[in-house]
Amino acid sequence: MKLIGSLTSPYVRKIRVALLEKNLPFEFVVDSPWETSTHVPDFNPLGKVPALVTDDGETLFDSNIIAEYIELMTELKAASPNAASGLQLFPNDRLAALRVRQLVMLADGIGDAGVNIFLENRRPADKQYTEWIERQTGKITRGLDALERHASAGSRLGSDKLNLADVAAGCMLLWLDLRLASLNWREGHPALTSLVDRLAARPSFQQTTPPL
Repeated sequence: MKLIGSLTSPYVRKIRVALLEKNLPFEFVVDSPWETSTHVPDFNPLGKVPALVTDDGETLFDSNIIAEYIELMTELKAASPNAASGLQLFPNDRLAALRVRQLVMLADGIGDAGVNIFLENRRPADKQYTEWIERQTGKITRGLDALERHASAGSRLGSDKLNLADVAAGCMLLWLDLRLASLNWREGHPALTSLVDRLAARPSFQQTTPPL
């Protein structure tokens, strides 16, 4: 498999971590959609990362579609003597899996709001849309509080059994450290802080640490 993406995207990192945790071999092709020389639109007409080229030559895009594909391929190959092992992205129970998917979408939504703020902050100060930044900040605040409640409960997020919601939340929170450190998301979120500290110590997260 070939994964196309940037080094800093939390959505790309989510898939890199999942593949590493699954012990699945893949080639990582660094390509930022923001560069004029990018080839990302060749793989995703929307010009967004990540994109995955499967062993069969099919191209998939959107991190959650790719995650679903990874889990499906693992299940289909489970009977093989050389089957990959490792992280189970979603619980077997369909309702529990749906709840995990919702937490993944919540983490992604916080990341989306963070990206909006990051891009707006790159504009000249006199051209920045303050109300837009405040709206995105509100999404992040409410989203973090919701994730904290789930992490405190320790069932769907932050349990001893890692799943894709943990990975998505960890990648997003570490991205906030990188790009929006001024938000100081750890304040008032001890369960999320504990989760991130545990994840950051895992080899899959250490191997995917973005450059400063």
